[in-house]
Amino acid sequence: MKIGIPSEIKDKEGRVALTPKGAKQLIASGHSVLVQTDAGVNSGFSNDEYLAVGATLGSVEEAWNRDLVVKVKEPEEPEYGFLKQQIVFTYFHLAGVPKALTQTLLQQGTTAIAYETLEDAQGRLPLLAPMSAIAGNMAALVGAYYLGRPWGGKGVQLGEVLGTRHGKVLVIGDGVVGYHAAKSARGLGAHVAVVGLDESRAGLFRKEIADDIEFFASSPERIAEQLPDTDLLIGGVLTHGARADYVISEAMVKLLKPGSVIVDVSIDQGGCIETSRPTSHSAPIFEKHGVTHYCVTNMPGAYPRTSTLALTQATFPYLLRLANDGLNALKTDPGFARALNTYQGHVVYQPVAEALDLLPQYWAYGELFAA
Repeated sequence: MKIGIPSEIKDKEGRVALTPKGAKQLIASGHSVLVQTDAGVNSGFSNDEYLAVGATLGSVEEAWNRDLVVKVKEPEEPEYGFLKQQIVFTYFHLAGVPKALTQTLLQQGTTAIAYETLEDAQGRLPLLAPMSAIAGNMAALVGAYYLGRPWGGKGVQLGEVLGTRHGKVLVIGDGVVGYHAAKSARGLGAHVAVVGLDESRAGLFRKEIADDIEFFASSPERIAEQLPDTDLLIGGVLTHGARADYVISEAMVKLLKPGSVIVDVSIDQGGCIETSRPTSHSAPIFEKHGVTHYCVTNMPGAYPRTSTLALTQATFPYLLRLANDGLNALKTDPGFARALNTYQGHVVYQPVAEALDLLPQYWAYGELFAA
């Protein structure tokens, strides 16, 4: 198969979808790999490293003009013109990005295979997990930064000072994002409370992070009780493939004191906080009701070396199967089949069709693959 690796063009996005090591393995399996010139530079991989393993370098047009295009982030509007009847394997987050992308995929007959809806045998999301972990770690760090008074924060440091803990972090969500956010915040020295749906997770958080972590079953009333003395609110809610639910209403945001900080990690799926809106690394924050909101849609892109290594370790086995077997790889693996979002002009992942009001164009082809 002819495989193309374009450069990422999302604001300050430094990740690359394939390392030289991965390119070498694909080429050894009989495939050709074309990498857009300089695509790996921000992740620490030079053009020469790709050339040394047998890959070729080319233009953006050449990278997109392949049987299988592998990316990190969803195509941006300047890339829509490159979409055609090829396979594109990347994060799409179609329920949370502009509907125009899905409409273009359908019009062009593009086969869109999404990292974020691929499931393993246990129903987990193995290609989303590494980036969720990095974003969770990062949420505590950027939140602590913007609590600084020079950046409009209330001036509370998340940390332990001579044995006394300062600052309270409230984490919404008990999944991968929530776990890593809570662990990082507790490591800084803050008081940490977690709101989740699975109360059995409380034992894991207390055993693996700290026995003084507070854990509450999610309800609007319990969350509202926690907000007045919260310094940093981290949103980490996930609904598989669908738009995130608003767990924090605008009225609840008003319960936070001025200078508090929100980091909405769910923003790439639309956000779980009603006052959130997408931001970028170039303009990462805005203020609403006296609260600083950080809602960058590609948070892990700030640490491209670590993120690329973690991401490609997870994606490469699936990429190799897709290269070797084409769409037959999905037919033999129901979890892989759930990664299929658009095919032959149809939406084939129901949560996306529902979120975008595209049920008339929904075709349960993903279920046929799984059968």
